[in-house]
Amino acid sequence: MIRPAVLFLLWSGPCLAADITGIPAGQMRWERTPAGVAFAALNGDRFAEPYMAMVALPAGLVSPAHVKSADMFGLVVSGTMTHVPQGFSPQEGTAIGPGGFYHIPAELPHVSSCISKEDCVTFLYQPGAFDFRPMAP
Repeated sequence: MIRPAVLFLLWSGPCLAADITGIPAGQMRWERTPAGVAFAALNGDRFAEPYMAMVALPAGLVSPAHVKSADMFGLVVSGTMTHVPQGFSPQEGTAIGPGGFYHIPAELPHVSSCISKEDCVTFLYQPGAFDFRPMAP
């Protein structure tokens, strides 16, 4: 049986948490790289620690082969993407559309592509700092 004191601790009535973060899509701060890829930080400093961000790749973009030091986990929000190991063409990859998930292991040379006619937007999480190390062709 739950004692009244424990019940009070389990339910303290309605409250508003002061640490809830909400960012409407129109208020995200997008930073565009020279290659045209845009990042909107959600949590963490992507160059210094694990982070979460929204990432937008322009329609038709095919990245150079590259590696990252940390695993990458993504959920596609819009557009259609492929991620393939170096040496494969984007058309050989699994097309990942809205609602789809991808995981790219750390240190795996790969090519990321936005194969749709619309920009590709993803939610991205990395359990380590962001880096982009191009590979020789």
